[in-house]
Amino acid sequence: MTVAMGLMLAYTLVPLLWLLMSSTKNSQSLFDSFGLWFGHGFSFFHNVHEVLTYDNGIYVRWLGNTVLYAVVGAGGAAALAALGGYGLAKYEFRGKRAVFGAVIGAITVPATALAVPTYLLYSKIGIVNTPWAVIIPALASPFGLYLMRVYALEAVPDSLLEAARIDGASELRTFFTISLRLLAPGFVTVLLFTLVATWNNYFLPLIVLNNPKWFPLTVGLSQWNTQTTGPQTGATLDLYPMVITGSLLAIVPLVVAFLLLQRYWQSGLAAGSVKQ
Repeated sequence: MTVAMGLMLAYTLVPLLWLLMSSTKNSQSLFDSFGLWFGHGFSFFHNVHEVLTYDNGIYVRWLGNTVLYAVVGAGGAAALAALGGYGLAKYEFRGKRAVFGAVIGAITVPATALAVPTYLLYSKIGIVNTPWAVIIPALASPFGLYLMRVYALEAVPDSLLEAARIDGASELRTFFTISLRLLAPGFVTVLLFTLVATWNNYFLPLIVLNNPKWFPLTVGLSQWNTQTTGPQTGATLDLYPMVITGSLLAIVPLVVAFLLLQRYWQSGLAAGSVKQ
């Protein structure tokens, strides 16, 4: 098991180490030096400056777009998942089984299969090439809804809800003052999952956006990568160091988010695993 875990750890960390080492190199060192160690000279700060200032600072605009899509999309998806999961777990209504079955079925549908129908629908209503074309699909998280439903079954005691109703609390007040606090670990878990999915989303923004000022980092960096030609061709447009350094900077906010929310995430993963 130790050997297996070591191999998994290496599989995860080696690409990150390569990314970190490569961000310190210039174009020539990227092709002449060993990938997992420093090259000739230290160009990290120069590369960062180039990334942030190239094309009038378009990278900063892409970063702001990505933060907007991730915060609004992931936050909204987590909130809707909490409301829907809580309703499926704690209320009885006609068609409940059908709704839950639809949620399970939606989990099995890959997001890429919905990209083209989404584009055709949004083109009809005129929101293609706007932030809403990326944010609205991000609000739907069937897996997050399923996870919150499973978590709410065990995390929110029915007796506590009955006590609140006897005291005269409305359903909305009960949810926001009592249930939501108990659902906090599950909510943060869903928030992290949807945050990563939205932050790394590539195919949908590629289809619904054609104005570079609305690109997220994934699409923008891909555009840089397709424009670069490399020093071996003798061309002047060489963006490889910028693509690599920009990719490194793009993962920093995700790392920070995981470090800040790690304790909630870990407690949320184990919720519901033991019946009390």
